[in-house]
Parts: sequence; structure tokens; C-alpha cells
Amino acid sequence: MRKLIASTFVSLDGIMQAPGGPEEDPTGGFTHGGWMFNYADESMDFAASGFDGKDRELVLGRRTYQIFEAYWPYQSTDHPVAKSLNAGKKYVASRTLTELHWNNSTLLHGDVVSTIIALKAQPGPDLQLIGSGNLIQTLQTASIIDEYNLWTFPVVLGQGKRLFSQTAKPVALRLVRSEVSASGVVMSTYVPDGDIQLGSFPSAEPSEKELARRKMMANEEW
Repeated sequence: MRKLIASTFVSLDGIMQAPGGPEEDPTGGFTHGGWMFNYADESMDFAASGFDGKDRELVLGRRTYQIFEAYWPYQSTDHPVAKSLNAGKKYVASRTLTELHWNNSTLLHGDVVSTIIALKAQPGPDLQLIGSGNLIQTLQTASIIDEYNLWTFPVVLGQGKRLFSQTAKPVALRLVRSEVSASGVVMSTYVPDGDIQLGSFPSAEPSEKELARRKMMANEEW
């Protein structure tokens, strides 16, 4: 079975909205579009994290598809990312689109989770999610994402669309690779690692103050 890999840029506080430019996605009054631009440098290997889609088939949410469709076909044919994204197979999850105009794009029908599970079972290259925040959240909850490539930028945005929302499924992740760019971007790869293992540091018997604090919490007075 081929893997489903999610790659995205996030701020230190988990925002993934509009990293590429002010006009990319200003919905919700977001005014910090283009926040990754100042940190780009030659040490960043976009291909290694799947951001160029090379040798993979893309799975995109509707908004990310429309951003890409309006940009990449109009870039130079010599641009390596444009070349791979324009030529690559693309699967698009949307409840509103009825037809797709970007080369080699296919609209996914029916339940998106079961459809992508079926895609994973087919022979072929790994499946690559880029951006597509709503779709990532749906597939994360369904536990079918096999790998996360998260590039964390040293910036706090305060508001915007988050990679993981309050509906995210609790899960442990295992770090399998990490590098830091010259500009301070932490480029990490994680894989799911089962349930979260809970525990507590050993300590003496709780003090009277601690018992009183717990009582306040139980009474919702804390």
C-alpha cells in the first residue's frame, strides 16, 4: 500500500494560512499573508519534503487546488516545481467543483476518506498532500496520514487557520528526521506512533494546598 504524506508550512503557533503571499488567502480578515517569504534560503530542500510533488501523485483540497491552478500553469516551463506539479497526477477533494481545468486533474467523488483509502490501495507512487488544511484535518481524524513533513517558521501570527484544530484526533508522533535551515526554519518529519502514553512524575503525597486546589477544580472554581 502506498503512503499518504502531508507537507505544510506552519508558524510557531501552528498557523498554516497564506504562507506564500498576501493575496493567497486573506479570508477571515487574515492580514499576514506571505509570512514565510523572508525566511526562504538555499538550504531548504523542497523536493525532499514533497513540496514539488515530484514522483508522487497529489491530493489537494479545493482551496489549495484553486490557488495552484491559478499560479503554476503560468510559470516558466523551466521552473522545476512548475514542471513537476503541472505534469503530475492530481486528485481534488471538493463538494462544490464540478469540473477541473488544470492538466491531469481528477475530481474525487463520494466520501473522501473511503475514496483516499481506495487510492492508497492502488499501485503507484506515494500520495502527496500539500497545504489543504481542511482536508488534512479530515484525514488526520480518520488516521490515514502516514507521514507529516512540517516546516516550522520562527514567527508567531496569533490568528488564522491552524494545522490542527480542536477536532484533531489525539495521537503520538515520532520524529524521524529534522534539520534547521540557515534562517531558522525547523524542517521535521513525523510519523504516527500510536496512542498518547500518559503518566505523572513521581512525588510525595499531595500537600493540603494541592488537595484544596484539586477540590476547587472539581467544583469548577479554579
